[in-house]
Amino acid sequence: MIKISVEKRNNAYMRFVSRGHAEYAEEGQDIICAAVSALIISAVNGLEAFTSEKFELRQEDGYVSVQFTEPTGEKGTLLMDTLVLGLTNIKNSYNPRYKQRFLAIKVKEV
Repeated sequence: MIKISVEKRNNAYMRFVSRGHAEYAEEGQDIICAAVSALIISAVNGLEAFTSEKFELRQEDGYVSVQFTEPTGEKGTLLMDTLVLGLTNIKNSYNPRYKQRFLAIKVKEV
């Protein structure tokens, strides 16, 4: 299962972490992992290209961490809200249909 952890403060993002694999299908055929990866990569690319957000990015197989050095501004928050919305839509589309959890998302205020 992919576990997403999001930390916010006063509606601004502080941290985003994605761990694990969906295990929906074999490696290279897993559409849930592919969708989650595409959303995360697009969000990080958008943060770099279209905002002045400062963040540290760490990535390994099955792991991505975005640690903002200060709370996100308006553009960064919009991009991150869009990421969380997309991930939530994937979770809601696949988890109930297959009665199995492929993706979990936890958003907490810090």
